[in-house]
Amino acid sequence: MTMFFAQRVILGKTGFAEVPPTLKAGVKKFLLDHGLEFLIEEE
Repeated sequence: MTMFFAQRVILGKTGFAEVPPTLKAGVKKFLLDHGLEFLIEEE
Protein backbone atom coordinates (compact mmCIF):
# COMPACT_ATOMS: atom_id res chain seq x y z
CA MET A 1 0.00 0.00 0.00
CA THR A 2 2.92 2.33 0.64
CA MET A 3 4.06 2.08 -2.99
CA PHE A 4 0.48 2.60 -4.17
CA PHE A 5 0.13 5.86 -2.26
CA ALA A 6 3.65 6.99 -3.16
CA GLN A 7 2.79 6.55 -6.84
CA ARG A 8 -0.48 8.43 -6.41
CA VAL A 9 1.38 11.33 -4.78
CA ILE A 10 3.98 11.33 -7.58
CA LEU A 11 1.27 11.34 -10.24
CA GLY A 12 -0.62 14.13 -8.47
CA LYS A 13 -3.75 12.06 -7.91
CA THR A 14 -3.44 12.20 -4.11
CA GLY A 15 -1.88 14.90 -1.97
CA PHE A 16 0.59 13.86 0.70
CA ALA A 17 -1.77 15.23 3.34
CA GLU A 18 -4.42 12.75 2.12
CA VAL A 19 -2.22 9.68 2.68
CA PRO A 20 -3.57 7.57 5.57
CA PRO A 21 -1.68 8.31 8.82
CA THR A 22 -0.46 4.72 9.16
CA LEU A 23 1.27 4.92 5.76
CA LYS A 24 2.66 8.47 5.88
CA ALA A 25 6.06 7.52 7.33
CA GLY A 26 6.68 4.94 4.61
CA VAL A 27 5.49 7.21 1.81
CA LYS A 28 7.61 10.05 3.16
CA LYS A 29 10.69 7.80 3.28
CA PHE A 30 10.07 6.62 -0.29
CA LEU A 31 9.71 10.18 -1.58
CA LEU A 32 12.83 11.35 0.29
CA ASP A 33 14.86 8.37 -0.96
CA HIS A 34 13.93 9.23 -4.54
CA GLY A 35 14.64 12.97 -4.31
CA LEU A 36 10.98 13.97 -4.36
CA GLU A 37 10.86 15.80 -1.04
CA PHE A 38 9.09 18.72 -2.73
CA LEU A 39 5.97 16.53 -2.89
CA ILE A 40 5.79 16.26 0.91
CA GLU A 41 3.36 18.98 1.94
CA GLU A 42 1.35 18.78 5.16
CA GLU A 43 -1.58 21.07 4.40
